Amino acid sequence: MARAVAVVGVGQTHHGRRMDVSYPDLVREAVVRVFEDTGLSPKDVDGVVSGTMPSMMEGVALTHLYFAEAMQAIGKPIFKTETCGSTGVSIAHTAFYWVASGMAEVVLAVGHEKMYEGDSQATMTTVLDPFYQRYFLAGAPGVFSMQSQLWATRYKLPQEKIRDAAAFISVTHHQSAFYNPYAHIKMKVTMEDVKNSRIIVYPIRLLDVCPNSDGACAVIFASEKAAKRLGRKVAWVKGVGYRGDEQFFGDSDKVVWQSAIEAAKQAYDQAGIKEPLKELDVAEVYNPFTYQEMMFYECFGFCEFGKAPDLVLRGTFSREGELPVCPSGGVLCTNPIGATGLIRVAEAAMQVTGRAGEHQVPGAKLALAHAMGGIDQFNGVMILGSEL
Repeated sequence: MARAVAVVGVGQTHHGRRMDVSYPDLVREAVVRVFEDTGLSPKDVDGVVSGTMPSMMEGVALTHLYFAEAMQAIGKPIFKTETCGSTGVSIAHTAFYWVASGMAEVVLAVGHEKMYEGDSQATMTTVLDPFYQRYFLAGAPGVFSMQSQLWATRYKLPQEKIRDAAAFISVTHHQSAFYNPYAHIKMKVTMEDVKNSRIIVYPIRLLDVCPNSDGACAVIFASEKAAKRLGRKVAWVKGVGYRGDEQFFGDSDKVVWQSAIEAAKQAYDQAGIKEPLKELDVAEVYNPFTYQEMMFYECFGFCEFGKAPDLVLRGTFSREGELPVCPSGGVLCTNPIGATGLIRVAEAAMQVTGRAGEHQVPGAKLALAHAMGGIDQFNGVMILGSEL
């Protein structure tokens, strides 16, 4: 890795159906909060990284210019980074590399989405190639349905066991969201509620699926020198990893998922992590669907392949378990897509600096943040720690 970089502050909007504000004002809300969190001002920032879903979802072209004033970026260099669902972590990586390279001291990263003013399902269904994939993948739920069935079939997992594990995950995250003041969906659900909710695409049911959310997240990355000037506890970037697969869904193995495995391995190697289940204190895994969350546990080395449901049902990944996953409620409860991956970074940073409030994991010192995107092809990971 290059020179040391830290996350020195975070700012989030209250996520949900935000018809009370315009899109620029939603972005401004997150940016104002990150400056309030750090005590910095726009004049302290050398550059800005911005990202959303593709412009067809936004209804606005060149969003980084449209929101320049809201991001306090007038007269500053702006990078625009978009990788669909993994946009948020890609923004974080871009900001990290900008500072790590020595070309900037302080960089503001902003992810945002106002999904209730667009049509996300229309976008994600038609983004696929029109000659082959579009007709049978049916957008994100169709893709993840096929992936979960591939996984269950390969390891001969009993349907009842994985159904119970998926329901357990949904109940856990929906309960955790009550402790996160920024979370969108806050509802008490039972295992039976989840298992009896309507089918979206088999085996995925309504309560296995993330919502549409309006929201924005802002994170400030700084060099070691700039971070130490602030005189506050910061989250140090210990490792980063990013990988992509072939675009066509059927052209790569989505069970032993190399882009997820290799992205985690790159980040682990940089951070010196050998046994992630034992060494990590918390993980903010990108979990838009319950079944896919279990697949990430296996690809990230938290357990052997085919064993995730057993560990889930034992409570290994619950708030009080060996490795708490998504104590914020995760993507399953909050999903403003362009910001979602950056929220994972923000939440991980809050955990290792002890500023996560009611959903703080006691003693957390090392955290994983992750996002997945593209057409189920990109995976990005960032490891954050309390010590340099």
